[in-house]
Amino acid sequence: MKYRTIPQMFDEIVKKFPDMEAQLAKDEAGTFIPTTYRRLQDQVRRMAAALNSLGLEKGETVGLISDNRSQWLVADLAILSLGAVDVPRGRDAMPYELAFILGFSESRFCFAENVEQLHKILDVKSQLPCLEHMVVMDDSEPIDGPALEARVGVRVHKFSDLLQAGGTLLGDDALVRKLSARVDEGSEEDTATLIFTSGTTGDPKGVMLCHRNFLHQLERIPAIIDFQPGQRWLSVLPVWHSFERILQYLILSQASTIAYSKPIGKIMLTDLQRVNPSFMGSVPRIWETVKAGVYQSVKAKGAVQRGLFDFFVAVATAKARYADLFFGRVATFRRRNRPLDVVRSILPLAVLVPLWHAGDALVFRKIKAKLGTRFVAGVSGGGSLSASVDSFFQAIGVTLLDGYGLTESAPVVAVREYRRQIRGTVHPLGGTEIKIVDETGHTVPAGRKGVILVRGPQVMQGYYKRPDLTAQVIDRDGWLDTGDLGMWTHDGDFSICGRAKDTIVLSGGENLEPVPIEARLCESEYIERAVVVGQDRKYLGALIVLSAKAVERYLKDNHVPYINREHLEDIPEVRSLINQEIQDAVSSKHGFKAFEQINRFVILDASFEVGKELSAKQDVKRHRIQELYRDQIESLYA
Repeated sequence: MKYRTIPQMFDEIVKKFPDMEAQLAKDEAGTFIPTTYRRLQDQVRRMAAALNSLGLEKGETVGLISDNRSQWLVADLAILSLGAVDVPRGRDAMPYELAFILGFSESRFCFAENVEQLHKILDVKSQLPCLEHMVVMDDSEPIDGPALEARVGVRVHKFSDLLQAGGTLLGDDALVRKLSARVDEGSEEDTATLIFTSGTTGDPKGVMLCHRNFLHQLERIPAIIDFQPGQRWLSVLPVWHSFERILQYLILSQASTIAYSKPIGKIMLTDLQRVNPSFMGSVPRIWETVKAGVYQSVKAKGAVQRGLFDFFVAVATAKARYADLFFGRVATFRRRNRPLDVVRSILPLAVLVPLWHAGDALVFRKIKAKLGTRFVAGVSGGGSLSASVDSFFQAIGVTLLDGYGLTESAPVVAVREYRRQIRGTVHPLGGTEIKIVDETGHTVPAGRKGVILVRGPQVMQGYYKRPDLTAQVIDRDGWLDTGDLGMWTHDGDFSICGRAKDTIVLSGGENLEPVPIEARLCESEYIERAVVVGQDRKYLGALIVLSAKAVERYLKDNHVPYINREHLEDIPEVRSLINQEIQDAVSSKHGFKAFEQINRFVILDASFEVGKELSAKQDVKRHRIQELYRDQIESLYA
């Protein structure tokens, strides 16, 4: 590897492919406008020159509060070119989150996506004593910079004005040499970014990721997937998340093109047709939505067409299953008899393959055409693909590559390989060590669950200003405790079996902590216990244990007849009461985001018991509850 930092990598690519398209971004009319690598580099240098003139120093932190847009990458590369550290967050961040993140990182500079984000940050300026400069990316709205500076003491700049000023500054050859030297002196150990995790259980933790963390993945991922210069990627995920962040760096490293879209069904499907990409980074929810849209479309058709669709999907699913047996693409949690698998699959495949081709011609090609004509694969992260979604797309011939990782590993730990696709499993990224251990720290054999530990060049430097928290997750030998449960196969792949820690990751990639939500629910006099569920699902659900005496009192006070407390959960008035309690407790007015709110709930018929649902300390045994109440949980998502 010739480079040690992201900006050095970028400059190498520009030298080789100056006229290749780097970005496709929509103008006000919705037309995709291309930016070449040469033009992108010019914008980066202009922005770096402007920031340098304002006094940005190496190692300083810079807020970067924005969703996906072309200016984000310009700002990011300019910040890194100066040896500074960006602190990204999306525009859905709450004011109190921004106050903590920008305050804790002591950022003097901050980029904001638009005027709305500008004012959100300036409204908490009293908590940000270090903040001196704000840069507004979308400067289509008027900004009265002098008035704002007089009122809050912060200089406000337009992104376009800084680009223009930077272009003038680059007329100074000495400055150009100075900026080039800043890039050349960069080290792989230099911190590149602070990504703050969810702070629902307390203050957010700033994950420190250095250039080496990202570059290791850029070196190893191409061994899994064959990339070609000029391939287009549709970008729909929040770039402040580490998953989309590494995808954008990967795209640059392969001289490919980032096309900016949104994860909204109609917009995304339209842009897939217009951009005709080879790849799309995604979360499981996107593919769940696409599948649901396909089935919804089929329901609107005649009985004959619906029957043909159902028939060919059944054929394709069976064909995929037998093909996996024939080619040995089966997760070997227990050892298998390969010759027997081959023999078992030959005859069914002889029958199913011709039928599949008929289904492909009549049905599946129309579905795949919605992804464009050059689609190679969807790369999915931020949660595990559900078996039904994974199976459906494999059956119809759409390749989805499931990935596994976490912010603390920048994020890629393992990926399903393009040339060796075994559903339900992932394979460790090259140069990455994986251990799966039991409660005593001993490694477990294939077929047994344990906690996943990771060691490799992508593991974070630690939590910013929190060595105590770092020591809790990274041991002296460099092993990162992921808090996830996994299981080895006999072939060296592994599956994700759940979470040993409490954090829930929804299928849209949103991370949240259930404990504060549960605590809020239990503030209701009518709720004894609440357990929030939703791992890899679209939304949160809750298991509710009633406070029977309080509910009985409510029924008596409201003259609602009932026989006894054995079946309180079946009384409509009780369900209505609990629903109202949930909606009142977990709402935006109490600081909960939309994805943290409870969509559905089920009332359990008995209290939790120590040794069953509860530990000796009265803590909820979440994985035990997942097993005991599997049917009730599934009913929340039926």
